Amino acid sequence: MYAQHFGLKELPFSIAPDPHYLFMSEQHREALAHLLYGISTDGGFVLLTGEVGTGKTTVCRCLLEQIPDHVNIAFIINPKVTAEELLATICDELQILYPYGCASIKMFVDAINAFLLDAHAQGQKTVLLIDEAQNLKPEVLEQVRLLTNLETNQQKLLQIIMIGQPELRDMLSSPEMSQLSQRITARYHIGPLSRHDVTAYVNHRLAAAGATHTIFPHSVMRKLYRLSKGVPRLINIICDRALLGAYVHGEYQVSKKILAKAAAEVLGKSPAQRRRKAKWAIAGLLVIIGGTALAAAFYYEYGPGILAEINHAIEENIVQYFIIR
Repeated sequence: MYAQHFGLKELPFSIAPDPHYLFMSEQHREALAHLLYGISTDGGFVLLTGEVGTGKTTVCRCLLEQIPDHVNIAFIINPKVTAEELLATICDELQILYPYGCASIKMFVDAINAFLLDAHAQGQKTVLLIDEAQNLKPEVLEQVRLLTNLETNQQKLLQIIMIGQPELRDMLSSPEMSQLSQRITARYHIGPLSRHDVTAYVNHRLAAAGATHTIFPHSVMRKLYRLSKGVPRLINIICDRALLGAYVHGEYQVSKKILAKAAAEVLGKSPAQRRRKAKWAIAGLLVIIGGTALAAAFYYEYGPGILAEINHAIEENIVQYFIIR
């Protein structure tokens, strides 16, 4: 809708992953380096965590594009499964045949072990990559840990990479998961973008979409950083709404006012704002109740004429106040 208005070839802030818009901050490059290092080592776990929308999937896709030919990948994108279903998915990803309908955990593990031994004999490595790993049930996590017991006399046969939200770190730090946690050979946590990276990120996406002039001035970028907290997904959604708002108003640059309105539409009112509003509403209600009670007391004590006198006195004081001012 607004692309032509700003001279863009396409919408620059879609939340769908698109390699054309790939932006790797220093944090993302470090995270990718940790994952690539994990693949190069023998066995164990590699852990990548980050809040929702911080770019974990972006790093994951970069990793998949850089996987060497001698590495087999089993990519699990839906870990909300039972142990049997997880093992079946691993077999499907690695094209391991198994009898449908009558398979057991032992049969799956034996089939995976045979595949790993054959791959090892051919000089190949095998990696299990689990996205959204915070959704794994404890018993499924334990089965994943047991897969790292598949080994030769010299090395482990399966490298496991788990990507998830911060809850995954909390899960793995519990005493029940100590055996798994001890096998983690590399950890990395992706945080929000810095203020500098937010500016670079937005400009990169606009340039990729064909922008030839400044659409988000520097002062607006600073405000965007504060509003989005540096989370790429929020940046995309807020910027998309802001561009639409500027288009509707016939503007060719996004102003602070337009950005603030866009952010309010995306984020809604914060809990703190809702609490402040509730406090003022309660205070107003108490004033009304107190005023009504006071008026009733005066009415009862002095009769109906007193209210008219009070009104008259208040009006005179207000007039005097503004004359003096």
